[in-house]
Amino acid sequence: MTIKKIQRRPVPGASRDWGGQLPPLLRRLYSARGVTSDAQLDYTLKQLASPLDLRGIDGAVELLTQAIAEQQRVLVLGDFDADGATSTAVALLGLSMLGLQHIDYRVPSRFADGYGLTPGIIERLQQENALPDLLITVDNGIAAVEGVQAAKDLGVRVLVTDHHLAGERLPAADAIVNPNQPGCSFLSKHAAGVGVMFYVLTALRRYLREAGRLPDPQPNLGSLLDLVALGTVADVVPLDHNNRIFVEQGLRRIRQGLARPGILALLDIAGRDHTRISAVDLGFVVGPRLNAAGRLDDMSVGIACLLADGEDEARRLAQELDTLNRERRTIEDGMKAQAQELLASMSLDLDGLPWGLALYEPDWHQGVIGILAARLREQTHRPVIAFARGEDGTELKGSARSIPGLHIRDLLATVASRHPGMLKKFGGHAMAAGITIDAAGLEPFADAFDAAVRDTLTADALEAVVVTDGPLSAAELTLETAALLRRAGPWGQHFPEPLFDGEFRVVRQRIVGENHLKLVLQPDWGGDIIDAIAFNTGPVVPDYTLTGARVVYKPDANTFRGRTSLQLLIDYIEPI
Repeated sequence: MTIKKIQRRPVPGASRDWGGQLPPLLRRLYSARGVTSDAQLDYTLKQLASPLDLRGIDGAVELLTQAIAEQQRVLVLGDFDADGATSTAVALLGLSMLGLQHIDYRVPSRFADGYGLTPGIIERLQQENALPDLLITVDNGIAAVEGVQAAKDLGVRVLVTDHHLAGERLPAADAIVNPNQPGCSFLSKHAAGVGVMFYVLTALRRYLREAGRLPDPQPNLGSLLDLVALGTVADVVPLDHNNRIFVEQGLRRIRQGLARPGILALLDIAGRDHTRISAVDLGFVVGPRLNAAGRLDDMSVGIACLLADGEDEARRLAQELDTLNRERRTIEDGMKAQAQELLASMSLDLDGLPWGLALYEPDWHQGVIGILAARLREQTHRPVIAFARGEDGTELKGSARSIPGLHIRDLLATVASRHPGMLKKFGGHAMAAGITIDAAGLEPFADAFDAAVRDTLTADALEAVVVTDGPLSAAELTLETAALLRRAGPWGQHFPEPLFDGEFRVVRQRIVGENHLKLVLQPDWGGDIIDAIAFNTGPVVPDYTLTGARVVYKPDANTFRGRTSLQLLIDYIEPI
């Protein structure tokens, strides 16, 4: 990634209502992230927004109450990513806790079915004599106009729970719960699919309690918060106050060893101590292993891991997921090498590349193109769509990743309006989207995509900026600060983990593990030397001992041979 400049995050100068005794560093960091009072740092469950503010929640409760009373057959239709997997697990576990006995789940195949509830899925359920009385979508459904109608035509009632943006038409479901549907006044528009399903359960529990119909002993839905935290972090939704409550409460359960056996097994296989994990571990350790099932095989393996009650079964399934994730990395490495060749054929440098990149190789894996698009976006700081061949060879399935300042779903809508019929399907968020086009239409689409990006962005937007929280003082550059920051989260999307910058004398440097740069630094003001590491730099780097280095870093605790010391994790480094 080419950095145009290192930019320091501004800290508002207005007074803050800090009732507690926060250290000055945390006051600065929280203020820069829009926190204005202690109340926004209160992560107790009583601070969660009310489920009663969700449009459609009464209809959802009515459907589920009837399903429990009549012991109807209920089918949960999930999605093939971590949010979909955790949403499915939360739905099955929660509804079972609340008295539903006949409940099962299905997950569409990424390769055979595509995303969400489709008429083909309903047709297959009918052929298998497996149509339910009530079908619940989780983390999908808001765009399933045809799929919902196919279910309704066969007498199946449908409850849609989703968080994706609504299209021009809503499905004719019996109830829709989605904070982003038109007319919904719910406070948190950034809830993940798993958060929406959890809210449905809390509303149902409230109604059953008031009606005196809760099972005995009364179920504790808080036991599902480890799953809610995992899905929220893994789906990279903005961590507003509401989502931070979900994540913090889930992390507390995991640290106490009260999580689902599958989550604990995934952490253990990855070599993580569950008593010390942070949101970063959910996003970069557990999430990818869970997602690997949906990318390469069948997300049912991931859901089974989350649902497993016994440690042995959870361990076996977690090991299977870890193996799939290793396979995914191998496939990804090969695809990245091919992508580099494509980029090189387009231009000798970044300045000559299209502003919007649409890339395709016939043997690219459909389950890995999203990761590839994200990697290329990081490298080029351009919106990227990576395409793979569809099942029948006549279509290309694309996964898009965007950069700040460009809403990728809206941009695809612009392309669709300018070129009717060019896009067969599309949908998504501001930063990520999915798309289907005709295989023969790749070149005109690539041109149209690039043109739309050029009409939307300025050239400055293509220059990457790394945003930091400024320098740490000598008194703050300590192991205690690393521990303080770890406890101060949860950090995540739109509530970023603190990054600091400073100039250092480089005492020593060497490459370790073929691709990682290990350094010994001394702050420019003098003082003690500090270990630092920059991952995945490659084997060839400048000799920073000659120039010194400007470093963007996170303070971290490194334990080696029983001794814990301060180590800087380097995000970006350049010669002074």
